[in-house]
Amino acid sequence: MDFTGELHGRLVLPHDPDWHTARMAWQLAVDQQPAAVVFAASAQDVSATVLAAVQMGLRVAPQGTGHNAAPLGPLDRTVLLRTDRLDEISVNPLTRIARVGAGVRWLELTDAASKYGLMALAGSAADVGVVGYTLGGGVSWFARSHGLAANQVVAADVVLADGTLVRADAHHHPDLFWALRGGGGIAGIVTALEFRLFPMTEVQAGLLAWPIEQAPTVLSAWRRWVDDVPDQVTSVGRMLRLPPLPDLPEPLRGRSLVAIEAVCDLPAPQTDTLLSPLRALAPELDTFGPTAVGDLHLLHMDPPYPVPAAGDGMLLSGLPSGALAAFLGMTGAGRDLPLLSVELRHLGGALRPGVVGGGAVDGLDAEFALFAAGITPDAASVVAVHAVLDELRMALSPWEAATGYRNFVERSREDFDPPQVAARLRAVKAAYDPGDLIHANHPVRVSRGNEGPVRGPAR
Repeated sequence: MDFTGELHGRLVLPHDPDWHTARMAWQLAVDQQPAAVVFAASAQDVSATVLAAVQMGLRVAPQGTGHNAAPLGPLDRTVLLRTDRLDEISVNPLTRIARVGAGVRWLELTDAASKYGLMALAGSAADVGVVGYTLGGGVSWFARSHGLAANQVVAADVVLADGTLVRADAHHHPDLFWALRGGGGIAGIVTALEFRLFPMTEVQAGLLAWPIEQAPTVLSAWRRWVDDVPDQVTSVGRMLRLPPLPDLPEPLRGRSLVAIEAVCDLPAPQTDTLLSPLRALAPELDTFGPTAVGDLHLLHMDPPYPVPAAGDGMLLSGLPSGALAAFLGMTGAGRDLPLLSVELRHLGGALRPGVVGGGAVDGLDAEFALFAAGITPDAASVVAVHAVLDELRMALSPWEAATGYRNFVERSREDFDPPQVAARLRAVKAAYDPGDLIHANHPVRVSRGNEGPVRGPAR
């Protein structure tokens, strides 16, 4: 690639000694083989990469951490644009607005915001990139009370397919701004995001765990429990088959468990009253107590470093007794599964479409989200995990919601949105990236027709 002296970051090509490290995704089971890798040091580097790719007839795939990299598919005619070095973080405690570069991870922002008594709608894993997570929607531990992370975005700096750097907000490129909030990075490369923060430092949070043999009793009780909890409570019912890793708490290592995780933005006495029906089932482990918002990334026990793994998910319109029975039949103690975790997240509350308002995806039209993942150290284990994921999806298909959630889908899929939203996203893509330069992990096909009033890039 020829940058004619314009690149301030690094270009790595297949013959370079650090090629294999440069092209590596966070999900180590994904073997990324791009035409080249660029480590951008600035938004100007992103523009230069786009222009160089256009000259060579290549596409550009922006990537911060490499979470959810599998749906990208083959990258042989694509430049992998690593945004790790776009690490700007600023927090304005007066306006409660954060600005982050595309390389910032959640732990870095939560630490910065907590110094001012503020919190963001962070995901459950500390090393997930803020920008990628937010563009896909963003379901946090405060999702039922505050909605999606995408709902809180107020502006984005975006490099367009012609190399132009623009600001997208409610008054500038409003259609692009709409698409970015939940529709993913389909029509521009985001170099920085600005979004609202909230005054909060501590919540009641923790985990209740039992031997996996008690899953029918525990998850049935949890299913009844969530019908009555206030929107300040977000919880997960989870089946765990944990390896004996030293990073895990000693009582959990090598165990098969059923667990309930929850975050409650309520006083301790009210939380204890709410938890009493679950505690009546005598959990073997109970970690509930006051928890700093900045420590919530520890609750879900996501690995803090890259791992070889494969996963997938779906949204469920409901979880009646038949659906729960199907879930237990697939994941219970009687099954020898290659899945580390299978979880059901309670949705509703402020996640219902239209409650908070926002962009392309302003909520999730479902009551529960399912996500399952397994460790995949070799090709055979990838096949085995995918086979079980397919079986699980088939078992729960009668209750699958009509729409999906991008961040929980790790295989190629396009039918995430209602028809009118999908049509508008296609129109935005056609206006801003008609040549399909930008290689997104969940693409939108370019529309060739007139599907709505979309204003193209201003020159």
